[in-house]
Amino acid sequence: MDAKERLIESARELLWDRGYVGMSPKAIQDRASAGQGSMYHHFENKEALALTAIERSTEELYQAAKNDLASPHTAIERIAAYLKRERQVLRGCRAGKLTQDPDVMANPKLRRPLQKMFTRLQQRLARVLEEGKMTGEFEPTMGAKDIAATVIAVLQGAYVLARAENSVEPFDRAIRGVLFLLEAQTPPLRPKRKGLRNRT
Repeated sequence: MDAKERLIESARELLWDRGYVGMSPKAIQDRASAGQGSMYHHFENKEALALTAIERSTEELYQAAKNDLASPHTAIERIAAYLKRERQVLRGCRAGKLTQDPDVMANPKLRRPLQKMFTRLQQRLARVLEEGKMTGEFEPTMGAKDIAATVIAVLQGAYVLARAENSVEPFDRAIRGVLFLLEAQTPPLRPKRKGLRNRT
């Protein structure tokens, strides 16, 4: 990678592990093996570099989810693929952790890519759920937008539980739980109506 790419990747990792305050120019430069002159040649300031790093991370997360949800399988299977994808659970979600960073949330420019990603993700999930309703996989009265928001909320909460216990087991339990609840939205099988026998 050239110096610019190293700086972006350095910022992404520092934002993930330390947050915006911990993403100091010196820490970025040391991690990227780049000098101060190189950093400010490519980026006007720390905020500009952070914005680029956040935009790249959120787009990467969204595209990965989009790929999971675009397979030719059932809606449940596609959502399960998204939720069960291999993750570095104990590091937390790149995007989710930033929504808890007061410095990021107080900055409209830095907050905007996060808001955009979560909105697009909810919309994508809702479309998959609507497809499931159309094919009879889910109850027709199910609120797809509400369930999509719930799926994302459970996933983000699962990271918190796992980090609190320093174990991936709470994460896995939460994922199994939300999939169980989704499967419970399957319409019950209706008994076939018995035809009238012909009288002779």
